[in-house]
Amino acid sequence: MSSEAPTLESLQAALDAQRAVFEMHQSMNIEVFYWWCTAIMVMIHAGFLAYEMGASRSKNALAAGVKNILALAIIIPTFYLFGWWIYNAFPKGFIPIDAASALPWAASMGPDAKDLGTGVFWGAFALFGATTGSILSGAVIERIRVSAFLILTIFLGSAIWILAGAWGWHPDGWMLTKLGYHDVGASGVVHAIAGFFTLGVLINLGARKGRFIDGKAQPINPHNLPMTLIGLMMIIFGFFGFLGGCIIFNGGDVGWTTIYNNPTNLSAFTFNTLMGFAGGVIGCYIFTRDPFWTMSGGLVGIISVAAGLDLYSPSLAFIIAVCVSFVAVQFAKLLEKFQIDDAVGAVSVHGITGFIAVILVGVFADGTPNVGEAPAISLMGQTICAVVMAVLGFVPGYGISFALKKLNILRVPAVVEETGIDEVEILAQPYPESIPAVPAVQKFNTQTQGV
Repeated sequence: MSSEAPTLESLQAALDAQRAVFEMHQSMNIEVFYWWCTAIMVMIHAGFLAYEMGASRSKNALAAGVKNILALAIIIPTFYLFGWWIYNAFPKGFIPIDAASALPWAASMGPDAKDLGTGVFWGAFALFGATTGSILSGAVIERIRVSAFLILTIFLGSAIWILAGAWGWHPDGWMLTKLGYHDVGASGVVHAIAGFFTLGVLINLGARKGRFIDGKAQPINPHNLPMTLIGLMMIIFGFFGFLGGCIIFNGGDVGWTTIYNNPTNLSAFTFNTLMGFAGGVIGCYIFTRDPFWTMSGGLVGIISVAAGLDLYSPSLAFIIAVCVSFVAVQFAKLLEKFQIDDAVGAVSVHGITGFIAVILVGVFADGTPNVGEAPAISLMGQTICAVVMAVLGFVPGYGISFALKKLNILRVPAVVEETGIDEVEILAQPYPESIPAVPAVQKFNTQTQGV
């Protein structure tokens, strides 16, 4: 029994069909990778929730937690409405370019069976934004109005940080194309922005009642330090999704690249993420012996090396993390001298660490070429960009919070701070079996009559 030999045309058709199947599966793999990165990033918010609830006194624990839940929920739709458009519209500065496809009513911003990229990339960036907005949350616990916090976190998580991302991450971003900016793990565009925004807010918000007496800092201890430590470890877990979202999974034979299209891989990210974490924990333990700072050192360590994850040797990443942890601790003490009440050290852990991390890439990778026509990495370029990040974060943080302060809607009244925000803004108590609800509520009602 004989059969016809395959023709050249049929062989080509079969090859094309196989290629189409392969490319479809490549696209699906990319989609799945960012789907799970986004899911893992949600753990950051579970960590922030536990971290800040534990760091608060029991009368404010639920307010701290609810702020985190609402921050995540409110940044997602606002980032959909205008955050993604900002990233695509403002790479060249404050003058927008055409980015109609990123507007919420564009065809690409909804279900499309042929588009396996836009939704998951938008989702990853939205969670980056939510993380940025939540960095503010812990620093301002126990005295900020929930409504004021939400206004601030929308600006930070859906506008300010993504403008920085447009300048420093976008392929046409002016900091990349003019200065050779390198920040693969968002030390600058997320952490420095959030930290300096937070500093601006704290200046206007003021310290918690009793935090400083006669110019001297007084301890306000967490009501549940173990919960805070567990929350910090959950944030570390979520960071693997965050940093995974910072690497580009390409189809075909290109492989992994940084957001700047430089070749890299998850192995490089793994080496330096883990070594940075370890160095930060060990450094903060040596310098403080404090459990809270020891665990916070893990964040310091990762952020300190995140900008250069693709470039550092693991031993260098460890040394950088140890050294920067010392700087972060000392900067937190400096803020105390100026009577700035950063309840969880966010300005130091994120702001000053992210700022230094960007500059250190210029120190240790000066002259490293970029892809295409972008200038090589330089100390001058990285330093200028770090300053830009600090200013871009601080000025809106200070300006918006100043306006809220003048409107008398930034901080809770003194009687609410004394009574506890939970009973007034949340209308619930975290531990009702040990804290009688009625007397405290009656006290608040009595003190506010006629006000």
